[in-house]
Amino acid sequence: MELQQIRAFVAVAEELHFGRAAERLGMAQPPLSRTIRTLETELGASLFQRTTRTVSLSPAGKALLEPAKHMLATQQVAVESVRRSSSGEVGRVRLGYSQPSSRHLAAALVTASHDRNPGIAFQLESSVYSEEGLERIMDGSLDLALVRWRQRPPHIAGRPVAVEHPCAAMPTTHRLAARKKIRVEELADEPFVLFPARPSSNLRETAMRLCLDAGFSPRIVQEAPDSQSISALVSAGMGITITVDSVAAGDDPRITVVPLDVPDESIHVHLAYRSDHQDAALDTVLEVAEAVLPTVR
Repeated sequence: MELQQIRAFVAVAEELHFGRAAERLGMAQPPLSRTIRTLETELGASLFQRTTRTVSLSPAGKALLEPAKHMLATQQVAVESVRRSSSGEVGRVRLGYSQPSSRHLAAALVTASHDRNPGIAFQLESSVYSEEGLERIMDGSLDLALVRWRQRPPHIAGRPVAVEHPCAAMPTTHRLAARKKIRVEELADEPFVLFPARPSSNLRETAMRLCLDAGFSPRIVQEAPDSQSISALVSAGMGITITVDSVAAGDDPRITVVPLDVPDESIHVHLAYRSDHQDAALDTVLEVAEAVLPTVR
């Protein structure tokens, strides 16, 4: 059965008059009659009892009416689903970010998107660092990521939505904990706790670069896979770390965060996505992001 046949059958069944049904469908009566006869032939049963004056449903027609209406309703649902998906009203967006530095940015975007477009669902991944995030945007396993870069990679679009500044996190009993600012060279003899070299982390690269620019290579006593683990090690007195203010912001009373005296040194967090994407739901989320995560300089 074709939808055109089902639509014709339902119109005649509801009107019980071929002329009115043809007018409702915007077609002539003879083609409508042929459509019904073809449907009856395919089903092997008469759907209507016809006289010169009246048209009524046969037992087979009565049996078909509700399933036929359900078929038309299902078709309308399918059409509406496609329309909403094409317009960006529904869909799924996979967002990667790193805890704890970008969680407030991710939360603001997800909350605003849900309020404005509840048909868009988010799949969140909270342990995605910059290199991995960019790679996964390119391989298609992420649609959107909050990442840091010094130079925008090819085929990636994005804009800065937050600015971070480097700082040193250390135990509150540390000799430099009472300072208002610290020069990087003052950390030359300190034990460091950093991210591992692989997968690459922008925070580790920043720490290494600042130390090398200050004339020394940091003495790394331990590596940890995430910021929470690094904070726990610093809190336990295992060493210090160079991080950024958004990551260091916390409520551990055993850790003191001191800004680094590095003029003109700032790190931008970018909202990144593939420049050639064709996802209407992602476009809708990016429109929301313009309002809730404005571009920073």
